[in-house]
Amino acid sequence: MEQNQTVQQDLAFWKDRYEKARNAYAPELEEMERRERLYLGEKEIRTPSGTTAAKSATNVRNIVFELVESQISSIIPQPKVTAVNPQNQQNARKIEDKLRNELDRLPMEVLNDQQERTTPIQGGSMILVEWDSTGGGHCTAGEISLRLLHPRQVIPQPGVYELSEMDYLFVELTQSREALEKRYGVPIEETSPLLEQEDPIAQQELVTQIIAYYRGENGIGRFSWVGDQVLEDLEDYLARRVRVCCSCGRTLQPWERSCGCGGTKSREKILRFETPGTDIVREGRETIPAISGTGASRHPTLLPYYRMRRYPIVLRRNVSVYGKFLGGSDVQILDDQQNTIKKLATKVEEKLLKGGSYVLLPRGKTIRRTDEELKVIELESPEQKAMIDVLTVQADVSRDMAMLEQNYQWAKSTLGINDSFQGKADDTAVSGKAKEFAANQSAGRLESKRVMKQASYSELFEVMFQMLLCCADEPRPVLSRDVHGQPVYSTFSKYDFLERDAAGEWYYNDSYLFSTDVAGTMAGNREAMWQETRVNYRDGAFGTPGSPQALLMFWEVMESLSYPLAAQMKSQMEDLLRQSQMIGESGGKGGEENGMSRLRVQNEN
Repeated sequence: MEQNQTVQQDLAFWKDRYEKARNAYAPELEEMERRERLYLGEKEIRTPSGTTAAKSATNVRNIVFELVESQISSIIPQPKVTAVNPQNQQNARKIEDKLRNELDRLPMEVLNDQQERTTPIQGGSMILVEWDSTGGGHCTAGEISLRLLHPRQVIPQPGVYELSEMDYLFVELTQSREALEKRYGVPIEETSPLLEQEDPIAQQELVTQIIAYYRGENGIGRFSWVGDQVLEDLEDYLARRVRVCCSCGRTLQPWERSCGCGGTKSREKILRFETPGTDIVREGRETIPAISGTGASRHPTLLPYYRMRRYPIVLRRNVSVYGKFLGGSDVQILDDQQNTIKKLATKVEEKLLKGGSYVLLPRGKTIRRTDEELKVIELESPEQKAMIDVLTVQADVSRDMAMLEQNYQWAKSTLGINDSFQGKADDTAVSGKAKEFAANQSAGRLESKRVMKQASYSELFEVMFQMLLCCADEPRPVLSRDVHGQPVYSTFSKYDFLERDAAGEWYYNDSYLFSTDVAGTMAGNREAMWQETRVNYRDGAFGTPGSPQALLMFWEVMESLSYPLAAQMKSQMEDLLRQSQMIGESGGKGGEENGMSRLRVQNEN
């Protein structure tokens, strides 16, 4: 009874904090809805005072959508890890390779595509890093999972604008009722007031889970609920937990309902240390024995569990704005120009549609209104023919169109986007080099956004690494490439990052510098890399162009860049090079030159 009362008190405490935080964040949530509508091309027109005009736009030139889409980049930054100490360089390379493997496994293309739009629209977006205990292969338990969070799903602590400085924050997740009941083992009867689903079936099957992340004394805590049902209350949510018998203290297995001593009550216990069952052999580092000490002082080795002390949420800002949790929104900046363009476009359309041609006829005469090609007008005299005329009435819209185009140019100039950057015809760029320079100048205006993207990915890589140290108990396979582009297989083990302090105690060394690899980003553009490799070969970077060694190196690089048929060409070059070497050994210098000439001829053919 006391435990239930404590849980209800905790629920009331967190509900109160959540309501206060959401009310303080309500104006920003309302703006988010308006930004989404502007991006989707809403027809509402605002008056100068900010109220909604009685008349809506009939035709919207959606410059918000156009300019946001012009900035979309499919490039996914690649990890770069630097060791603080020289003896940890090998570990730094392992982290890089493992993170690259994770980027290939995870749906990063989809996540990046969603972030590329949400970030400029709302000023920021978030990624939630989780450990999926149901994932992994036959020999590994669990794997990293990434979930994109819309800014409206994250409610920050009022008055605090940096995640690292917040004492708590809230995450709203729409989940399946059945999935939550299976995961937490409790019935969920309440319907969520936050769900905006008109479908009654969706209202019945979906609920909103509120998760509170907070800084506890021993790590990051998590408290979540649906309605009045508490789902979890974990002080250190990533800590290892076991059930122990309240009577004898024995650790119970997950399937045990009672203890062998007859006890039926159990309590939860947090494990801070683990004891390896066998010696841990580490590559290039000392072996960690399962039993430490000698003689009577022999005892099982105690290894600490890694503890994360940061929130598992990574914020990507569009551009930094002082005093705001999110960054600056492009949609908010374009609001005035978009509103004016909607007014002008509607006005132009009305002028054109209300104009037209009028037929002047003698009084009393009409035109037969039929579907025939020729229209008949019955005249009484030749003089009446001269009285027939057509009067065209059309309003002048040139000034309206000029003003509309001016607002469009203002919007592009505000974001630093020009025609060359959009791939349009640019009259100011009279040559290909000038067009490239204009695009680069525009790209320089947008450099801040790329820097913020790289900064968020650097933080994401660090959180993913820490999650592996915290939860990945088994060694994980890692695939990398050598200098010849051949696959190299190794393992990533959290135990490789264990070191001893001055007192001889084991601790996890996570002191690595995380950033993004600019060269790795360029390597993601295969077409550009193919062209760059051809230029390097032609300039003699691989040796004398046309020589067997240069050709072999060229095709090795092209194979590593997944160039079509590069593997076959490399194999042929290796065979021909061996043949030329055999001829050279049998026929001396003349034979070697003959073999090399044959190789060049075959390559040219």
